[in-house]
Amino acid sequence: MVMRDDEIRRIFTDANPWWKAAARGDDQLAWAQNHRLLRDRSRFDLGHRPSVLGDLASGPIGDSLVVLTGPRRVGKSVALLDLAADLCGRTDVDARQIIHLPCDGMAARDLRRALTLGRELTRVGGGEEPTRVWLLDEVSAVKGWTAVLKAARDSASNGFGDDTVVVTGSRWVPGEDVEGNLLAGRAGTVGLRRVRHLFPMTFREFVKATGRDLPLPETVHPAHLQDPTVKEELRSLAFEVDGYDLAWQDYLTCGGFPRAVAEHVHQGSVSDGFIQDIAAWLHRDVDPDGPQHSLSLLLDQVVRRMASPLSVRDTAEHLSVGRVAAGTRLNRMVTSFAGLWCPRHDDVAKVENAQMKIYVTDPLLAHLPSRLRSGLVMADMTALTEATIAVTLARRIDDLEEGRWVGGDTVGYVRTGSGNEVDLGPVDVPTAAGAVKTVPIECKWVDSGWRSDAQVVERKYGRGILATKSLLNLDHPTWAVPAPLVALLLL
Repeated sequence: MVMRDDEIRRIFTDANPWWKAAARGDDQLAWAQNHRLLRDRSRFDLGHRPSVLGDLASGPIGDSLVVLTGPRRVGKSVALLDLAADLCGRTDVDARQIIHLPCDGMAARDLRRALTLGRELTRVGGGEEPTRVWLLDEVSAVKGWTAVLKAARDSASNGFGDDTVVVTGSRWVPGEDVEGNLLAGRAGTVGLRRVRHLFPMTFREFVKATGRDLPLPETVHPAHLQDPTVKEELRSLAFEVDGYDLAWQDYLTCGGFPRAVAEHVHQGSVSDGFIQDIAAWLHRDVDPDGPQHSLSLLLDQVVRRMASPLSVRDTAEHLSVGRVAAGTRLNRMVTSFAGLWCPRHDDVAKVENAQMKIYVTDPLLAHLPSRLRSGLVMADMTALTEATIAVTLARRIDDLEEGRWVGGDTVGYVRTGSGNEVDLGPVDVPTAAGAVKTVPIECKWVDSGWRSDAQVVERKYGRGILATKSLLNLDHPTWAVPAPLVALLLL
């Protein structure tokens, strides 16, 4: 059903309380004290504020388009409201330049009409037409949204192409040509990062948010993890490894969703209510037509096989569905930012048609099966450590080179000649001097007996990192480094 103009106008009125304040000459920031989403955040607030849109809050307005993606329940809508509040607080911005539009429930024609009405509602009499900031929340729920925005950016009559446009979405749908429709010549300002991801807290952010008194080493380029300066810094942290280990186990227990972290800190565990919220998101995005328990069974299979290559055929048999249906659900996990494919690599590139690993993108997701249904797998710390290090490395690689995450081109495992595996083989990453290889990483949550695993890496690559539980040994070509320290060095 097509939305009427009065319905769209009502959405704008409700979503932009700062317009009325600006028209009356009142405080443009007063709305932030009573906004429902910001008020709800205060109940679980540990002070964590992602900086993913920080440059837009303080930089010039106009001629830019940013796509902000990430899983649901991570705070993308709140990040948009924080950006709106920052802009409202600027003396050089009239609040009527800021247009916030929640897009859930809209069709493409509704979005197209909303772009027209939003401009009309924010016209200010006299003078030159102002440059606007459009904040389009969950626009990826609108089928055909990229084509609508492309047409609007290309139009010479409406000024939309000269505005700042920030769109959020919780799914990276292959059928939407984001690059072709929005980024190829239409993203505006040169040097601006166009595709950004808001994920749950990193381990570094978790340590800060939970107030642990632990020194945090500087991050290093993933190709320089074994530089002499890194060895020196790691040795200086040798007496803190038990503290890092305990913090890491806490992180692997609750993950990095802000509300989950707050509940873990204040109540000792993540609430059933938030577990159900996360499950509802995944069920909606991964298997909306299946029964409620289908999500639990799918995650159970993923978690059981997280540290090994996954057979889609075996997964389908366990789920009692066809292979295509199982593959579709797994791919939806990835496009919804709940999963990360880790393909098999050789010494050059991805090995086509080889089985891939799949990792959950946040530790809490691995705990869902056992929390949702009795008899399903309990998350294993060893597999969780491997998954978390892999996701941390993938995020860092995408930071270094935009588009690697959504392109599925971040991490990969390697099969050795003797049939063993290296969890995270070397991949090409950029530096100022050109492309270089990352340091290979093997993950073993152990405190002893590590040299045989390290030798697998050494025989293949001559050196590397073995991510351990709390063992620190830097006297061999492969260093044993506690996994939490590896995570801190990466991101």
